[in-house]
Amino acid sequence: MSITVKQIILHQIIKAEPEGDNLPPLSCVLREQLLTITPEVEQMMLQLHQGYQNKAKAYGVFQESSVFAQCLNRLLENELDFLPFSHEATHLLLAELGKYHFADNGTLVLCQYNFLATDYLFIALLDSRVSMLVNDQLEIQRTEYLDITQFDIAARINLTDLQLNANSNRYLTFIKGRVGRKIADFFMDFLGAEEGLNPQVQNQCLLQAVSDYCVQGELNSEQTQAVKKQVFEYCKGQINSGEEIALTELSDTLPTLNQQPFVAFTQEQNYGLEESIPPVRTALKSLTKFSGSGKGITISFDAELLNQRILWDETSDMLTIKGLPPNLRDQLQRRLKEEN
Repeated sequence: MSITVKQIILHQIIKAEPEGDNLPPLSCVLREQLLTITPEVEQMMLQLHQGYQNKAKAYGVFQESSVFAQCLNRLLENELDFLPFSHEATHLLLAELGKYHFADNGTLVLCQYNFLATDYLFIALLDSRVSMLVNDQLEIQRTEYLDITQFDIAARINLTDLQLNANSNRYLTFIKGRVGRKIADFFMDFLGAEEGLNPQVQNQCLLQAVSDYCVQGELNSEQTQAVKKQVFEYCKGQINSGEEIALTELSDTLPTLNQQPFVAFTQEQNYGLEESIPPVRTALKSLTKFSGSGKGITISFDAELLNQRILWDETSDMLTIKGLPPNLRDQLQRRLKEEN
């Protein structure tokens, strides 16, 4: 796998020490020329690309009032070169960051690259890390390096999709931050973007459509579980290959019920499903498993065991398990001996 870097530049965000409770003053150091595309630059972007691919992401679209989108449009229309575009973007980011106490030093990366015949604009704010270096004289020196593996403030714009599909709701992706909602919010505000396609909702709608399809096909519980397992196996294969769920392709793997293919059923019932859906592994697990946790209890079991080895009494809110896992039974027997 390789990418073709077209244009790339770095700028520096610098935070001064705050005075009292005031917001820390921010400034920036702007490069005045693009980086030369060397093997080292290409290797760095390949690692950033791969790291971004593996992170949990959300989808977004530009708001009509987005200043960033206006600058980007001028770039795509060749009315603005990449260098001044990057300067304007940095000043927009600086203005947005200045509203928050968590603002910190960072290196802003803006890169236009091509991967699998698709043009992208990658934007990330990277932290620096401190480490130790042994020089040629075997002396230890302090050194700083860019953290290109653990970044969590980044977005990527599919320029090809943005230019070819005006109604797209997935041309912009951004990392769903784990360090607080404000972090994700400030980056979206900087881009002038709002949430677009919601993969979690799409996956939940798909699961509901599968269940309803089995009901209207008058399938019994075993047949229903068999269909759900087929759906899960297809989706699992798509996840493993890095592909999205293609609704028509999925439909072709399922039995036709009441003379109606699954894809036609979803369209007739208006589930609002996209033709192509980003899979969410945690949501899809419910096709073949029941699981839950709370009050010190965590339970997970294969759906096909319900009403066989797992019995649920809704009235008393009790689960009865026939045939405990051997390792669990051993733990219980040891505890019983200890208590006696």
